Amino acid sequence: MPTPAYKALRKFEKSLPIALLRSREATTRLFKPFIDSHDLTMPQWRVLRALAEADALDAKTLAERCVILPPSLTRIFRGLTQRGLIEQVECNDARRHMVRLTAAGREMFETVVQASEPSYSELAEAFGPERLDTLLDLLNELRDTVQCMLDAPEDAAPVRKVAGRR
Repeated sequence: MPTPAYKALRKFEKSLPIALLRSREATTRLFKPFIDSHDLTMPQWRVLRALAEADALDAKTLAERCVILPPSLTRIFRGLTQRGLIEQVECNDARRHMVRLTAAGREMFETVVQASEPSYSELAEAFGPERLDTLLDLLNELRDTVQCMLDAPEDAAPVRKVAGRR
């Protein structure tokens, strides 16, 4: 009698999706109080965070960067605009919805960053600044590798990347 597939499966504690979810939940718990104290949602914060590094961004770019579905992004734009934190930017291409932080949005961003930065520094110190940097690089490489696998035609050779090599 063949061994059931689940018997050959790696242990639950070694499941990549579970480990990623647990890490996300733990780090979210660390930073969420700073976002909550300013009456922001995590997706709203991701939008403010992304816009803080750019003059203006279009909705498609923000959706990709912030990992937010376009319909949700529309609601987020509405809420942040009503609060005076973002504003629409005129664009020659009417199909593109461009937004940027307002002065109030930049001030909100700076306030949250100042409040949360000590926790980030404490995390980096506890985990190890170099290890944290390496982890972030590896997670980005993992994302890129999976995306290449998903984008590859079915008859293409398997994608194989060696960690740390680009």
